[in-house]
This record gives sequence, C-alpha cells and structure tokens, in this order.
Amino acid sequence: MMRLCALIVCSAMCIGEAASAQGAARPGTVLVTGSNRGLGLEFAKQYAALGWTVIATARSPEGAAELQALATKNRKVTIEKLDLLDTAAIKSLAAKYEGKPIDLIVNNAGVLGDLEKQKLGSFDYSEFEQVMAVNVYGPLAVAEAFREHVAASEQKKIVSVTSGSGMITVPGNLGPYFYRTSKVGLNMVMKVLADDLRGRGVIVSLIAPGTADTDMRRSLVGAERAARDQTPAAAVTAMIHVIDELTLEQSGLPFNYNGKQLPW
Repeated sequence: MMRLCALIVCSAMCIGEAASAQGAARPGTVLVTGSNRGLGLEFAKQYAALGWTVIATARSPEGAAELQALATKNRKVTIEKLDLLDTAAIKSLAAKYEGKPIDLIVNNAGVLGDLEKQKLGSFDYSEFEQVMAVNVYGPLAVAEAFREHVAASEQKKIVSVTSGSGMITVPGNLGPYFYRTSKVGLNMVMKVLADDLRGRGVIVSLIAPGTADTDMRRSLVGAERAARDQTPAAAVTAMIHVIDELTLEQSGLPFNYNGKQLPW
C-alpha cells in the first residue's frame, strides 16, 4: 500500500513538472523600457499578471496614469524614470539594481520620428540622429549596462522589439527612411551582442509585433487602418509565448510574433 501511494505521489509530481515545462516560463524579474503606453504597457501588465517582478521604465512616469495605477495595484511592479538618450541615467539605474539578477530585458522603447523630416527631399540630419540614438544606441546601452544582471539570472534573456520593416529582404512601403534604417541597425547590434554574450549563456533575440493598433502604428497608417490590426494585448501575449520558448541556439535571430523566423 505504501509503495502504491509513493508511486501515485511520484507520478503526480512528474505530471506537474511536465505541465510546468510545457507552460509559461517560471516567473522571474523583467525590465521593460517604454512602459508608459502601447506594447510596453502591455508587457508590464501581462508579466505582472503572470507573477513576475516588473521593473517598468518610462521617460515621463508622472504622466503615465495607467502604469501608475498598475503599480498601485501590484506590489511587484516598480516604476523607474529612464530616458534612453541619457546614458548616464542608464548606468545609474543599473548601479541601483547592482547584485539583483534580472531574467529578462525587454527593449521596447522606440520612436517613429517626424515623418516629414525623413521624406526624400526633406531629410533632417538632427532627426536622423535622434531616431538612431533612441532606437539603436538606447537598447544597446541598456543591454550593456544590465548585462551582468542578466548573466546572473536563471533565464538570461535580452529581447529587443524590432519591425518587419527593418528586414532588408522584405518588400514593403517606401520609408520612413530613418525609422526603417534604425531597425536594421538594431538588428545588427543585437546580432553582434548575441555573439559576444553567447559564451555566458545569455540569449539575445529580436521580436516583431506584427501590425498592432498602437499610437506609433496610427501615426504611420492612420487610425482607421490601424483599428483593423491586432490589439496590443494580443500582440504581446503572442510575443511572450515566443520569448518563453527562446533557446541559446536561436540567439541573434529575429522572430515574428507568431514564432516564425524573419528573413534578414
């Protein structure tokens, strides 16, 4: 009888472990940039709902009402002020969390840029610098500053939000020149970072949300067209599933929200 009970308990434990392995990743600590709205806010909401400790950054957190409400309701959500153009602030935030393992960095923050200033015949170099600084150097600076935190964690993942428009071999609409160029640049710096950190077991990847009804998408195609796209919540749910499944062998590769590898 005792042997039978032991077998039953053992079987139950094995089934539980198998179910856990097939489900979402074990809750850890995630840092999300650009958490004040859109996809970033959804990442913060959904990881919090999954039981993760969330470090949600925003350039102007005092004006992020939804994010503030989330942090008020969930003690595991901490809001930090962070401007990706301020490299000293990035380093300072990393120093604040020195010694704390961070399982996942979600480099979500980015800008579309002034569309008029990135049209052929109206190029503005200062606008180019701004878009490249936020969309390329910013995520790289965050990854550099927090690399030890990630390497000390269990899951060891750095994921940056890219775009299908940043894939050179994918045909698409003309422009916007600076935004699309910035996503190509983001893809390359993260590919180099993946090779640099592979020996430490850190997974560096890129993920595209597809067409989601965000403020950025509305600025690009108009509110009526964007309203026909998937919701930010649906896009983030799909991306989290892809992030959960990432392996070291896939480090450096770009994926779509549906898990399919994107062509460079």
